[in-house]
Amino acid sequence: MNASYKNNYKKFFRHTYLVFAGMFIAIPFIIDAVAGARPQVDTYFNKSLADTTPPARKDTGKIPKPAAISPDSADSTQLIKGVDTTGEATVDTLFVPKISKDTLDAPVNYKAKDSIILMVPDKRFYLYGTANTKYKTIDLSAEKMNFDQETGILEATNAKDTAGKLFGGPVMNDGGQSFESDTLKYNFTSQKAKIYNTRSQYGEGYIHSQQTKKAADNTIFGFKNGYTTCNLDTPHFSFRARKIKVIPDKLVISGPANLEIEGIPTPLYIPFAIFPITQGQRSGILPPQYVVNQQKGIGLENGGYYIGLGDHFDLTMRGDVYSYGSWSLTASPTYRKRYKYNGGLNLSFANTRFGDPAVKSEFATSKDFRVTWNHSMDSKARPGVNFGAAVNFGTSSYNKYNVYDYNTRVNNNIGSSITFSKTWQGKPYNLTMGLNHSQNLSTRDVSISFPDATFTVNTIYPFQPKEMVGAPKWYEKIGVSYNTILRNQANFKDSLFGKQAMFDAMQTGMQHNIPISFSIPVFKTFTLSPGINYTEYWYTKKFVRKWDPNKWNPGLDTSGAIDTTYIPGFYSARDISASMSLSTAIYGMYTFKKTSKIKAIRHVMRPTLSASYRPDLSSKYYHELQYNAAGDKQMVSDFDGAIIGVPSPGAFGGLNFGLDNNLEMKVFSKKDTTGNHEKKIKLLDGFGITGSYNLVADSFKLSTFNLYARTNLFDKLNISASGNIDPYQVDARGRRLDKYVWQQGKISLGRLTNASISMSTSFQSKDKKSQQKEQKIDSLENAQNADAAFAAQQRQLQMVRNNPGEYVDFDIPWRVDLSYSLSYTNTIIPDSGGVVKRITQYVSFNGDFSLTPKWKIGLNSGFDFTNMQIAYTNMYISRDLHCWQMSINLIPFGTFRQFSITINPKAGILRDLRINRSRQFQDL
Repeated sequence: MNASYKNNYKKFFRHTYLVFAGMFIAIPFIIDAVAGARPQVDTYFNKSLADTTPPARKDTGKIPKPAAISPDSADSTQLIKGVDTTGEATVDTLFVPKISKDTLDAPVNYKAKDSIILMVPDKRFYLYGTANTKYKTIDLSAEKMNFDQETGILEATNAKDTAGKLFGGPVMNDGGQSFESDTLKYNFTSQKAKIYNTRSQYGEGYIHSQQTKKAADNTIFGFKNGYTTCNLDTPHFSFRARKIKVIPDKLVISGPANLEIEGIPTPLYIPFAIFPITQGQRSGILPPQYVVNQQKGIGLENGGYYIGLGDHFDLTMRGDVYSYGSWSLTASPTYRKRYKYNGGLNLSFANTRFGDPAVKSEFATSKDFRVTWNHSMDSKARPGVNFGAAVNFGTSSYNKYNVYDYNTRVNNNIGSSITFSKTWQGKPYNLTMGLNHSQNLSTRDVSISFPDATFTVNTIYPFQPKEMVGAPKWYEKIGVSYNTILRNQANFKDSLFGKQAMFDAMQTGMQHNIPISFSIPVFKTFTLSPGINYTEYWYTKKFVRKWDPNKWNPGLDTSGAIDTTYIPGFYSARDISASMSLSTAIYGMYTFKKTSKIKAIRHVMRPTLSASYRPDLSSKYYHELQYNAAGDKQMVSDFDGAIIGVPSPGAFGGLNFGLDNNLEMKVFSKKDTTGNHEKKIKLLDGFGITGSYNLVADSFKLSTFNLYARTNLFDKLNISASGNIDPYQVDARGRRLDKYVWQQGKISLGRLTNASISMSTSFQSKDKKSQQKEQKIDSLENAQNADAAFAAQQRQLQMVRNNPGEYVDFDIPWRVDLSYSLSYTNTIIPDSGGVVKRITQYVSFNGDFSLTPKWKIGLNSGFDFTNMQIAYTNMYISRDLHCWQMSINLIPFGTFRQFSITINPKAGILRDLRINRSRQFQDL
């Protein structure tokens, strides 16, 4: 017989056997049907693994639930008496089936893609082709399976394709545990399993075992094992151990283990190993990191202990210790309550010692602290009420000795804000209270404002009826609002914190503002807006300044300086003005030929013109101040520098004018999806000029011109610029003359007194996994919003900043960010003694690029054109080693210099298993 004939013969015999077997099983159903029994018909094959022909017994009124095997294959559909479509047993009123002692306590559902064969005499089932069996929490898939009903053992194996390659190996999932193997045997009675050549996953780790035994309580015992976090079938590294025990959701425990790299044993042995696989909050030790610092000596950093105190609170304690005597300690508690609030606190103390204590000239010590606190309140907790905090303060030298990351080193300004706000539902009232703090770590200037409050009454329309009928009358559009500001602020050096000098520098002020306004359309295209504004200022100190020719001026190294005294008391000033403004918009468009790629250019101008009058109500608080030995004077106020501002000197009765422009262009675009094949490009988001003319002033009637411009070219280049132009002439000493510049015959608006321009752009290649990352970020944000531990996120961000080479994105081949800023000032500053001109210019750049898909180089740096020196620079090189990563960080020059190389696994569970070598240098 040829092969084709043999195959046809086998198929014929198989189908004939199944027909006869089916008829044999169906005979009892036919007899019961003739006798009037009511068997339920199921489209699945439901059969108990126990005896299916129990003897009759007396009905006890209880219907037992036998286990059943239910194939999904339509070819295997059979009818069994006593099992309905819900899996419940049905019995005749005179017959209740007896349940066998070896009956399972749950149904077994199985299916196969190719075929299912039942060997009735041998009580065996055979499943071929992508077989799948489900029992309780166990889900087993394999290419071939066979089940012995007498022993209750299910065996799953792989198969070979025509090329002799194995495929379809058994994969078992049980309660979150996953096992991949060559052969698997499972006993339904004892619920134990034996697995050969298995690969199982526990959290971030994988265990490869030659033999594995699974107990009924899911405890795993492995023989000749390897533990790794590499997800390859042949891992790059593993810890080899003869025996391993796995306690589900708790620990992986092994005896003596040897580290293998690329299958080669290393001399590194450990007497035992414990790998946690727990989920959720667990307390434990945080291993330190070995470092070498030139000033502090050999040290251990970031070692400590994590204490989990429940779902609402935890605490992390970390410390650093060095051989030269320096140490630091950080306590980081976090708290959270779902749908209410969450936050975190960091308390850091550091004691830094430099040099030899025996040599006093070379020995220095610094005691520093840093406090950060973040708190946020869920908007659903109390509608209309919000409380938040972002606190960051400490000694100025803390960053100098204890912080090394790029972003913190180049930023000398820190600040804090604690705010409470309340909005009355259905009422126009709003209240905001807070504490604000700003600190310059370079100049050591500190500013604290507390209490700081603002109360606002939104615009109300007192003459508007409750129910509007028809068009509103002009007086019904009159709106009145109210705003009051309370400021209490102290400016001082950080060394004076908590001392009497800090309280002596405290200023308190309050400002009240009541605007009355309304607007009406005129001439169809114009809007007329009359208004009255009243402002009152309250002060608790007055500044009295005068020129003292005998006082030493250290800034100019000469005699003669301004002497300032403070006179406490209650002082008030007020300001009132009336105005009327007219505004409109003018549109212009130029259309190009149809053959041109530029379709049209649109120009929008928004001119405004207003007339206002403000009487001089504060002249008694202004006087002329001599500010240099030459006798030059300038008008100053007794409240200059007040935290709530000061009224402008003199009366004003004149015109205010302004012109804003917007320029857009439409061009041909093939990518347009609307069918118009046009794309809009913004050439200028805004460009304008503002100024005023005072009709009642005796001199200098025309104000300076304020210019501004902003745009975003091609959605890539952000440009913003601003400046002031003084239209008056100046003499050789820089003093203004009451003569316009154009009266000299020059075609010019005036002299540029100050200007600034900034540009920034960013370019990067396409991210290969952008959609996956966006989904991950969205899910992470949702999780954080539900129950966020903000301080823990900040610690993770700090790790990224400290080691940028360890957190690079290899999916983006290259990236570059550029920014440039230029500022110019040319003004008279009385306290400095004359005209001061200053130009500052700075460019910063950062980015990275991939030399190969696995090598990446990055740089963060800049250049200061004012001092002609390179800014703080950080370079890093990263190498993707699949399950490991290598990073090299280098700060080559400057006050603080550093070199470090780190090799560590990517998996978080082995994050502390790292090889690190660091050298740090710092100029004192």
